Amino acid sequence: MASIFGHAFAAYTIGKVANVKLNPVKLSLLAIFCAVIPDADVIMFQFGYPYMHPLGHRGFTHSILFAFILAFLIRAIFYKKVKYFSKLGIVLFLIFLLSTISHSLLDALTNGGKGVGFFIPFENSRYFFPCRPILVSPLGAGKFFSERGLRVLQSEVIYIGIPAISLLILNYFFRKKTS
Repeated sequence: MASIFGHAFAAYTIGKVANVKLNPVKLSLLAIFCAVIPDADVIMFQFGYPYMHPLGHRGFTHSILFAFILAFLIRAIFYKKVKYFSKLGIVLFLIFLLSTISHSLLDALTNGGKGVGFFIPFENSRYFFPCRPILVSPLGAGKFFSERGLRVLQSEVIYIGIPAISLLILNYFFRKKTS
């Protein structure tokens, strides 16, 4: 998996580029939540579910279906006053959907693990992208704060940070130009 920092920064960028005129802290925190919650599936190890089980790590919580469900729930719970099929309602749903899916996409770009279950529960195969430049993050805070964790962050700066910062800068200038 990419680290929690890489997932959070990707979601933050998605929320900022959407240019929604709502409470930016609330929106950013919800987008980040959507991007990091798929890794809550590691708790399933404690219940005896192996990695490759549909409920195991990088299983259902990394699926496209889960992303749709989570985006719908976050949108419905936290933005009740926004009409669902209004322009703003659809944009909010898309922010949360893309933030959640970004987690799985980044994990499929890592050089470790056993793949991502994009299509669970309909199909249980695990997938990676052909190019896997992001170093896989170690599970657990103790292992992360090490030399290996530093190397993971360095790879994420290159493959997540630089593209995200570039998008944020472009977004800033395009918004300024149209204002």
